[in-house]
Amino acid sequence: MIPIFVIVVLAPFDWGVFQFLGSTIEVTQLVGAVLFALASFTDWLDGKIARDRGLVTNFGKFADPLADKMLVMTALIILVGQDLAPSWVVSIIVCRELAVTGLRLLLVEQGGTVLAADWPGKIKTATQMVAIILLLVDNLPFEGIGLPVASIMLYICLFFTIYSGVDYFVKNSAVFRGPK
Repeated sequence: MIPIFVIVVLAPFDWGVFQFLGSTIEVTQLVGAVLFALASFTDWLDGKIARDRGLVTNFGKFADPLADKMLVMTALIILVGQDLAPSWVVSIIVCRELAVTGLRLLLVEQGGTVLAADWPGKIKTATQMVAIILLLVDNLPFEGIGLPVASIMLYICLFFTIYSGVDYFVKNSAVFRGPK
């Protein structure tokens, strides 16, 4: 779904605009937000089904967060390019995502342990998804009343991104001491 999302959001032609409560947004941004929301929902749903049916695998515990990171990083980088998100915030988020992915690889390499997402990481993912959707629709419907909900969500997302990253590294610091 990531390539389709990129093509739609970066479409080099005008699909028109959508107006809602005094705010105007490009249709490509709205469709991109719907695609991103759909990808996020189906990601949550397949994880829930796997857990409910006892189909959780080490591959899934590794690949699913990696797919989440690819989707989120792609969307955030596009938002920076469209001046809808500050590059310094996105840089911190991308660095954290890459660092935690590296940690996951080290854990697998040294002990075969797959680092599953815990609550701080799940909250981080949820706030990222909400922030990205609101940024994609340029803060619609809150723009009309002057409430910067998209920006607020992005900074909440940044907090949980940093917090969960530190949490993962503190809980798994033994990996840096080498194999036993």
